[in-house]
Order: sequence, then C-alpha cells, then structure tokens
Amino acid sequence: MNAATQTAAPPGRSGLFAHFGRDFTASIVVFLVAMPLCMGIAIASGVPAEKGLVTGIIGGVVVGLLAGSPLQVSGPAAGLAVIVFEFVREHGLEALGPVLLLAGVLQLVAGWLKLGGLFRAISPAVVHGMLAGIGALIVIGQFHILFDEKPLSSGLQNMAMMPARVLGLDLSNVAATELALMLGVVTIAVMIGWEKLRPKSMSLVPGALLGVLAATLIAWGFALDVSRIQVPASIGAAFALPGSAAWFAPLANPTLIVAALAIAFIASAETLLSAAAVDRMHDGVRTKYDKELSAQGVGNLLCGLFGALPMTGVIVRSSANVQAGARTRLSTVLHGVWILGFVAMLPWLLAEVPMAALGGVLVVTGWKLVSLKHVRHLFKAHGPLPAAIWAVTFVLVVTTDLLTGVLVGLALSVVEILPHIRDIRLKVAEHADDGHAEGPVRVALNGAATFIGLTRLNAVLERQSADRPVHLDLNGVTAMDHTTAETLSDWIGRRRQAGQRDLVTGPEAVLRPLPA
Repeated sequence: MNAATQTAAPPGRSGLFAHFGRDFTASIVVFLVAMPLCMGIAIASGVPAEKGLVTGIIGGVVVGLLAGSPLQVSGPAAGLAVIVFEFVREHGLEALGPVLLLAGVLQLVAGWLKLGGLFRAISPAVVHGMLAGIGALIVIGQFHILFDEKPLSSGLQNMAMMPARVLGLDLSNVAATELALMLGVVTIAVMIGWEKLRPKSMSLVPGALLGVLAATLIAWGFALDVSRIQVPASIGAAFALPGSAAWFAPLANPTLIVAALAIAFIASAETLLSAAAVDRMHDGVRTKYDKELSAQGVGNLLCGLFGALPMTGVIVRSSANVQAGARTRLSTVLHGVWILGFVAMLPWLLAEVPMAALGGVLVVTGWKLVSLKHVRHLFKAHGPLPAAIWAVTFVLVVTTDLLTGVLVGLALSVVEILPHIRDIRLKVAEHADDGHAEGPVRVALNGAATFIGLTRLNAVLERQSADRPVHLDLNGVTAMDHTTAETLSDWIGRRRQAGQRDLVTGPEAVLRPLPA
C-alpha cells in the first residue's frame, strides 16, 4: 500500500497490538532515524548529548501513549535548538529545567482549555520563515562544529568567523581541525549520496545513520584524535530529579517566564503544524489537536524535571514512521524503548561518535529547513505580501533573535487583513443541499475569510464525513488571506486524495489559489 494512503487502526475496534508486525518494523526505522538526530540536536543546543536522548525516550514512551496524533513522533527538534542554545549561554543549563517545566504546564493548560485550534491559525509565511531562519542558524553554527570548535554567541558572529575557519586550514600539516572537518564532510557526503543513489529496496535506511556510522568507523579505525561526544556511564544519571526547592528559583525571574512562554508557543505551533502534515500522509485517525497539545505539555513537564531538552512533534521522524508502515501509536512507543535500551546497554559505542559527524548531520538537516520552495509558493499563489512576511521573519530570526522574528512576522500578517476589517466576522453555515440526510452538505462562507475565523472554520470542515460529498460555497467570501487559503487547499487536497470529489464554487479571485 502506498505510504500516502496508509490507514491507521481505528481506536476502540483494534488494540495497541492489532498491527504489531507493521508497528514493530516501523519502530526500528524511526529509532535509527531518531538516534543521530537526538544527539545532534542536543549538541546544536549547547547541551550534553544524553539530554537529547532523554527527550527522545520521553517523547516515545510517554507522549507516544498520550498523543492525540497516533502516528506523530515526538522528540528534540531542530526548531528549538537555537532558542535553547541562546538560553543556556545566557542563563546556564541549570535554569533550563524549571523553565521547561513551566512551558510544559502552559501547554497542558492550553490543551485543557481547548486552545489547540488557535495555533493552526498562525500564518504559514511566519512558520516557514521561522523554520528557514532556524535552519540557516543551525548551518552557520554547526559549520564551526565541523572544525572541532564551539559556535559563537550569535548568528552574525558565526557568519563573520566562517572565513577565518576556512583560511586557518593547514592541509600540509594535518591536525585535529583538519581531521574533524574530514569526518564532517564524509558524513555530509554519505547523507547526500545515499539520498540520491539509494535503491528502492533500502529506501527506509536513514542516511544520517549511515553518515555517522561511516565517520565513526573511520575515527575508530585510524584512532583519530578528534572530539567525541560525552555520554554518562549509566543512563540513570541522566534522569536525575531536582534535589531541593531551590531548583525552582529561576522562575522568580520575569525574563525566564517570558522564555517559558516563548518555548511553549513555538513548540506548540511546530507540533500542531507537524501533526497536520502527518494527517495528510495517511487516511486513518485524524489528530485531536487539544489532546496532542496536552500530551506535549506532559512530555515537556517531564523533560523539565529531568533537565532534558524541550520536545515537539517532529516531521522527519513522523514521516519516516508513516512511510515505514506504522498503523498505531505502538511504533512511536517502541522507538522510545529502543533508544532507552541502546543507551543503557551500549553507552561505550555512543562515546566513539565524533562531534564533527553530528555537526555534519545538523548541517544537512538545517539546510533542508532553508527551503525556498515555500516562499516561491507563497509568492506565486498569494502575491508579494505573504512572501515579504516570510522574508522579514527569516532575516530577523537570523540577524536578531527567534522571538523578535516571529512577533514581527505575526504583526505583519495582521496587515494582510486590515483592508477587510469592516467585514472581518466570517459566517460559516452548513446544511444539506438537497434536504436529504444522504445528499451533499453545503458549507457556505460569508465575509472576509481570515485567520481570525479559522478556528471556527476548521471545526466545521473537520466534522464533515469522508463518505459524503461537500459543496464548499465561497460566493459570499469578500476576501481571503493566505492562511485561510492554505488551510482550505490542504483540506480539499486531503479529501480528493481520499477519493471524494467535492464541489467548490466562488469568485475567481477567491478560487485562484485553491486546487482546481
């Protein structure tokens, strides 16, 4: 069966072990994808590698059981690496735990208050601009890891130092710097080469794993004097709980409370957008967004208690999960078990992995986040303003900080709806077109379709039956922003992929960015 049309097991009718064989094999694939990423993102965040592994374990075993998106995989995400790196540099690693605990509590409360739908109304231009900026910062920062050096304190400083790193190479006198660079380049080359040349029969074997394995074998075989990751002799040491009430002291600092809000906001937005993307990959159980948000809150609360990295739902591991044939949440849970078992029994093997190899993994991962196809799509489908929002968000994330870029991007997204402020209230009505229970459902929109009314619109769209056609009547829509247009495009595309041919009518200006 094609990965895009795989069906997750319906809840209730099938138990956790109903598709054990498919879920077991999928969990192995996700584990192999997750291991190098968990460690690499920890290094990019400026914390020990085991912190990322602990987050991966909690994301699999705990959040996997509670998640509202059964096939989504949670763990440390590149999207938060930059904000954690800056936080640890300014406030120290010991302050991260209580701040992350507060972020988890905020997510948990947001889920209980059913605020999950609000995060889906965030402008795609802001989200993709933010991710592209994060990707650029990761590439710039991990460039220095390739030379066995530590990244500097800002993106601009890292960029300014890049020429000096290159000019400082002495290929006539090969030392640790040159050896580390060689291992990083080998990792990148293997990852890119495998992606382009791998046979179909081995398409599920992750390039990141092969790249790290190749670099590790070279470093071990030739006993190269390069920096390697530091791992505890026992994984139990990485799960240490707070020792006293003084652990909560950082929460008295208003600056750190703002940091907790920022982490909760960005982690929630990235998680729920990832969940929406995972829903498009299969036609099984749809995501329950509020439940997913609460599950992420529990996960981040636990990560805070154990001093680990923040987690989100992550699209790379989630897509690997779907493509590997996962049917239930068991695959996500098992991948966390495999990480725990590997770290508990083979810590000596992890200690052989060169830092430069993980830097190479993150360079490729960050480069993929800097995807210009999103801004090209925004410009072509929705005009110059959404593309400008993307560009401004991207530039500010790279040159200032992540929170500034996101807030300015969100402010600019409001500009798009200002001309339609008088007609801002969107009315959504639904009824049977022919008056019969089995006939098509007419969903009529009236007013300006903007992100302001998107939560209500999503609620109506998602309760439509997959077995009953829908007439989406947009004749009463006076204007549509790019956030709503992207949401409708995804919904129409998903319905058509499932074989439902819905009718969409409306003015040409409104229909233009939607699927024909």
